[in-house]
Amino acid sequence: FPGLFLFPEVAQCPFTHFLFFKPSFLLPKHKAGNLTRVSEFFLLGLSDDAELQPLLCILFLSMYLVTMLGNLLIILAVTSDSRLHTPMYFFLSNLSLADTGFISSTVPNMIVNIQTHRRVISYVGCLTQMSTFTLFGCLDDTLLLVMAYDRFVAICQPLHYAVIMNPCLCCSLVLVSSFVSLLESQVHSWIVLQVTCFKDVEISNFFCDPSLLLKLACSDTFTSNIVMYFAGTIFGFLPVSGIFFSYYKIFSSILRVPSLGGRYKAFSTCGSHLTVVCLFYGTGLGVYLSSAISQSPRKDAVASVVYTVVTPMLNPFIYSLRNRDIKRYLCHSFRM
Repeated sequence: FPGLFLFPEVAQCPFTHFLFFKPSFLLPKHKAGNLTRVSEFFLLGLSDDAELQPLLCILFLSMYLVTMLGNLLIILAVTSDSRLHTPMYFFLSNLSLADTGFISSTVPNMIVNIQTHRRVISYVGCLTQMSTFTLFGCLDDTLLLVMAYDRFVAICQPLHYAVIMNPCLCCSLVLVSSFVSLLESQVHSWIVLQVTCFKDVEISNFFCDPSLLLKLACSDTFTSNIVMYFAGTIFGFLPVSGIFFSYYKIFSSILRVPSLGGRYKAFSTCGSHLTVVCLFYGTGLGVYLSSAISQSPRKDAVASVVYTVVTPMLNPFIYSLRNRDIKRYLCHSFRM
């Protein structure tokens, strides 16, 4: 890779204190030791097979375009149709917006790397990708909690729904979700910025994962891991607990409905959201378990594809196919 050289004399400069180096896979074994302040990282990607690269490029480009089109159609439908100006669809449009940012933080860079046959990402670019990935991932998480609360109010307190879920509260919930997501993103960025020494530059994935960056640190990261796990518990476990509590109350209310038709009607209003929740947390848990059990970086990267690419792509289809109002808007738009 042009421009990546060793400049030991730069380390003696009190103003810069940076080392620019070749990736460790190009260095002799005795030189691939502790590296201070990297300028670039090397993304391992999904496969080294040259014959698979065009297929991977077409596959991920197609999935990315489908995801963008599906989520943008939902946003357009909610903003254009006055009948969809309700709290549920307001949160849904924000979830679609978060999904577009979530997949856009990783897939476009991967497609460019495949096309240019260059898997190098700059240090600043890696931090930026990590921050945006964490931001929109947490935003997905918190918005699913907000939507669960919306369904809880709609089913458990239907007579007070319009009063409780007023426009002011809806906007406040979205703003709080955005603030919390930004806070978690900054926490992860701060943790990684504390790392001043790396023992390798190879990231065993197709994007910059905060946990993988900490594994490359040559210094003790016990405190950083504690802080990261603590932040993950707060920003991850609490929304999951809120969703489970909301659905516990929802199912308790549905079971008290005397007629079977009434139960089905009440459950159908939260069926799409429950499907998305199971898909989002199911794939996330699958990625975590696979990385804990599997010792193959390639398998971990493939498992990450399901969580980072497939889930945002399926969300618009789940809400469109199970939602009568959105299907009516789409049919009316295509007829015109």
